[in-house]
Amino acid sequence: MDYMRNTNYKRFLIGSCLWMLAMVLLALSVGRYSMNPADVLLALSERLSGTSPQDAAMHDVLFVIRIPRILAAVLVGGALALSGAVYQGVFKNPLVSPDLLGVSAGASVGAAIAILFGLGMAMVQFFAFLVGMAAVGISVSITRFLKNQSNLALVLAGIITSGFMASVCATLKYIANPETQLSEIVFWQMGSVASVNHIQLTSVSPLLIICGVLMLALSWRINILSFGEEEAKTLGMNVMLYRGITIAGSSLLTASAVSISGTIGWIGLVIPHLGRLLVGSDNVKLLPACVLLGGLFMLVIDTISRAATTVEIPLSILTGLLGAPFFAWLLWKQKGGVQ
Repeated sequence: MDYMRNTNYKRFLIGSCLWMLAMVLLALSVGRYSMNPADVLLALSERLSGTSPQDAAMHDVLFVIRIPRILAAVLVGGALALSGAVYQGVFKNPLVSPDLLGVSAGASVGAAIAILFGLGMAMVQFFAFLVGMAAVGISVSITRFLKNQSNLALVLAGIITSGFMASVCATLKYIANPETQLSEIVFWQMGSVASVNHIQLTSVSPLLIICGVLMLALSWRINILSFGEEEAKTLGMNVMLYRGITIAGSSLLTASAVSISGTIGWIGLVIPHLGRLLVGSDNVKLLPACVLLGGLFMLVIDTISRAATTVEIPLSILTGLLGAPFFAWLLWKQKGGVQ
C-alpha cells in the first residue's frame, strides 16, 4: 500500500512538472506578439549557445518581458500556495489564508504610501514588504501584550490588524490624487506581474527560495503542530519555537510575493485544498504539491489575463472568478468523502 502511494505521488510530481513545462512554453508563445513554439525554442537555444539572435524583436520580448513575468507568476503562485498550506496546518483551520495576520493589508498600505510620495516601483516594492512585515509584527505584539499566544488569539489579532490597515489604506486612497495616484493604488491592489523586471525578480527570489526551502524542511514538524498544542508538547516539541519559525517564514514568503505582484486572493486558500484532494493531508507530500500547483495555477491565470483580451485583466479578478466556483467544487467533492 505504501509503495503504491509513493509511486502515485512520484507520478503526480512528474506529471505536474511536465504540465508546468508545457504551460511555460505556451505562455512564452501567446500574447499580443504571438510566436511559434518552434521559434521560441530556437530563441532559447540561441541564448544558451551564445549565438546572435535571428530576430532581435522576438528576443527582446522573450527575455526582457515574458520570461521575467513567467518566473514571477510561478514564484508568487508557489509562495502563496505554500504559505496557505503552512498556515492551515499550524492553525488547524482549513479556511485560513496567507494574509491571516494582516500581511496583505499592510503591504497595501506600504505600496499606497510609496505611490503617494511619488516614489519609483523599487520603493513601492520595498515599502510593501516593510509595512507588510510590520503588520505581522503588530499582530504578534498584540498577543504578547494580552499575554495570550494561542492560535485563537493570533487569529483575532490578525483580524484587528487587517481591519486597522484596511482603514489606513482607505484613508490614503481618499487623499490621493483621483486622476493619477488613486488609479495606480487601486490597480496595484488588484494584482499584476506585468511590470516585474529582472532587477525586481533578483531582489525577491533569494528570500522566496530560502523561506520556501525552510518550510519544506519543516514539513514533518508542521504535521506535529497540526495535532494541537498539547499533543505536540507531549511529543517533545518546542511549540512556541517552531510555530514562531513557521509563521515568520510563511509571512516572509507572503510579503515577498505580494511586494512584486500586489494582493492576489484565493490562491493561498484554494490550492492547499486541491493539494489535499490529490495527495492527502501529510504535509511532507502536501507542501511540495502546493508549490507546483500554485505556480501552475498562477501561470495559467496570468496567461489568460494578458491573452484573453486586448486590455490586461487584473489577476485578482480572474482568481476570484475562477477560484470561488473551484473552491465550491472542492468543498462538494470533500463532502462526498473524497479526501
